[in-house]
This record gives sequence, C-alpha cells and structure tokens, in this order.
Amino acid sequence: MEIILKKTDSSDADFIALVKLLDADLALRDGDEHAFYDQFNKVTAIKHVIVAYNDGTPVGCGAIKHLADDAMEVKRMYVLEGYRGRGIAVEILTALEHWAAELGYSRCLLETGLKQPEAISLYKKSGYSIIPNYGQYAGVENSVCFEKVFL
Repeated sequence: MEIILKKTDSSDADFIALVKLLDADLALRDGDEHAFYDQFNKVTAIKHVIVAYNDGTPVGCGAIKHLADDAMEVKRMYVLEGYRGRGIAVEILTALEHWAAELGYSRCLLETGLKQPEAISLYKKSGYSIIPNYGQYAGVENSVCFEKVFL
C-alpha cells in the first residue's frame, strides 16, 4: 500500500470530509463532554494540513497550528477505521513535525482524550512526553497533553 501525503490547508474538501468523520467519532467517545472539546477544534483558517491518500482515496489527515513562538499544536489527527494499524498516522505525524521544523518551530504540543487510547499509544510511540495540561485543557480530567521537542 502506497500512501501519498499532500500538504494543503483547512479549505481542502478531502480534509473537511475527514474531519466530519473524526468529529462524529469523537462525539460518540466523548459523550456529554464533546461540546467542550469541539469549541477548540474548529478548522477554519488552519494553514498547515496534511491529507494522506491511498490510490487516490483520502484515508487520513492531520494539521498543525501556531501555539507559541517555538511551538505548533497538532490538531485533527484522523485515519479511516479500515486503514488503521498500517502506520499512516505515524507518517502524517512525522510529516507534520518536519513541516513545523521547516517553519522554524522547535516543538509540537497536543491534547487528546483519555477515551482515545489509540491516540495516546501513537503519541507515546512517536516520542511524545506527557506534560501538564496547558491552556484551555488545564484542570480537565479527561484530557492528556503531550509535547515533543525536535530541535
């Protein structure tokens, strides 16, 4: 299986379609807490998006957005259920980290939910360390925040 990664932005139709599937999945996982998290996951005006394709079919996505002078925040990571376990998320995440480094950032931060064990596993095996919850996630019991310094 050959995966092609495309750099784009949040206006990309394939990215928008994948994010709708991600949001539906998160709504099921997060239940009553979904509205809280959803307010921080709007995709308008994200300039750095990657969409993964297999034989022309969009199968995964991820994005980074400016968080601090030295940090990008990883957002909207998603791989279609039938394509999981094949390393696609690792490819997307690695490409996002390289893009952040090319832009002069030295680290990536992110938040994920305790109800997303696959995401937690991905970030741990990709060299991310758990950090105290930052920003709007401080004090949120079901959030776990990560950081990876790469420069």
